[in-house]
Amino acid sequence: MSHDLAIAAPDGAASLARIGAVLGDAGVDLLGGGLWERTAHYLVEDAETAARALQDADIEVLAVREVVLVPLSADVPGALGRLMRQLVDAGVRLDVQYTDHDGRKVLVVDDPARAVAAVGLTDRPSRS
Repeated sequence: MSHDLAIAAPDGAASLARIGAVLGDAGVDLLGGGLWERTAHYLVEDAETAARALQDADIEVLAVREVVLVPLSADVPGALGRLMRQLVDAGVRLDVQYTDHDGRKVLVVDDPARAVAAVGLTDRPSRS
């Protein structure tokens, strides 16, 4: 199961260099993510190992949350808007959204099960 790690990154690139080194040394693969306003968000499979390695290095992990991965064609105008409308209509609160390395939308939401149903997934996609 994939998780989003929200990680304090107060020093921008310097923080990401340290985060990347710590996670790399721990053998954690970053499957997507980025940095927004001094908070890094990274998609990982092994959230427990990632969080422990960061905490052991005195890097603040702000949250570890389950995600919903949704295939979405990047070349279809309006696809993102339609996806978001499905969440809105189902009353799902979206907190974070980005794209993983496989082109899927990574959704960090208040109710993953309701989000899965809202977007019509029969099961949560996993990495293959």
